[in-house]
Amino acid sequence: MSAMNININNFEKEVMNSDKPVLLDFWAPWCGPCRMVVPIIDEIASERTDIKVGKINVDQEPELASRFGIMSIPTLMVIKNGEVVNTAMGARPKSAILAML
Repeated sequence: MSAMNININNFEKEVMNSDKPVLLDFWAPWCGPCRMVVPIIDEIASERTDIKVGKINVDQEPELASRFGIMSIPTLMVIKNGEVVNTAMGARPKSAILAML
């Protein structure tokens, strides 16, 4: 299973009200480092059933990018119980992304 697309319409349900920790990838299709992270994010999504994994396209969802003060992409964020518990900017290897959880 690949990461789910998160948008303004499903954000509250899928992220803020999730009973599992959520790994979010803020990205854009034109961003080279973002494209490097996508396969890793999808791999984590398929391997880990104990978390939710979502992608937010900052060009399509500027409200969500603004809400979290996203200034650089890719930005990875972990949200547990509606609270941001970890954030990292820039492309990261799989081990570093998993360590955020």
